[in-house]
Amino acid sequence: MLESLKEAVWRANLLLPAHHLVTFTWGNVSGIHREAGLVVIKPSGVPYDALKPEDMAVVDLQGRQVEGRLNPSSDTPTHLMLYKGFPDVGGIVHTHSRWATIWAQAARAIPPYGTTHADDFHGPIPCTRALTAQEVESAYERETGQVILDTFAHCALHPLHVPGCLVSHHGPFTWGKTPDEAVHHAVVLEEVAMMAWHTEGLHPAHPAPTVPPYVLDKHFQRKHGPHAYYGQKDR
Repeated sequence: MLESLKEAVWRANLLLPAHHLVTFTWGNVSGIHREAGLVVIKPSGVPYDALKPEDMAVVDLQGRQVEGRLNPSSDTPTHLMLYKGFPDVGGIVHTHSRWATIWAQAARAIPPYGTTHADDFHGPIPCTRALTAQEVESAYERETGQVILDTFAHCALHPLHVPGCLVSHHGPFTWGKTPDEAVHHAVVLEEVAMMAWHTEGLHPAHPAPTVPPYVLDKHFQRKHGPHAYYGQKDR
């Protein structure tokens, strides 16, 4: 079942340690088959170097496991909430990567200080509010997904224009049209988080200037807009 998606999700999970985004097993990647209504996700707590495609867990959108001998990631309810709330998303990544998590622990959005940020994130990378004690006790992982959805609804953000979010005091989630694209956004988020932290260090007495909106728009649109010209067109 879903063998090609299992392969894609397995390979995407292996990219997390390759890009130094995880310590031990602190992260996971999933992918969705929209027509089947099924999600493939990394099994919980299994080291990346021990993973095989057949180890991937398959769950439906209600969280019921339909295939796999290993338990799915404990973050599965968060992934499912995002798939249900963001219908254009095909892959999701969660990590505790160092620089992005620093911003999450500070409960701060990452400002768009330059064009590196603007190439993939069309505005600040938001940070959610903190979960309440009741939310944590009732359905922690599900409510983590809900607070991300609430953040995007409140800020009127398009999830493919800002393909990531920081969960307050927790860490980053990113997404994309495919699992591989979601990993790409996780790598970019980590890099711009590091750059932003150092940028603010050069401005200890007053806020650093963010990139002008017209430059932000130009860099995002030249890669992702209707008249994008970055890279090579399909031949």
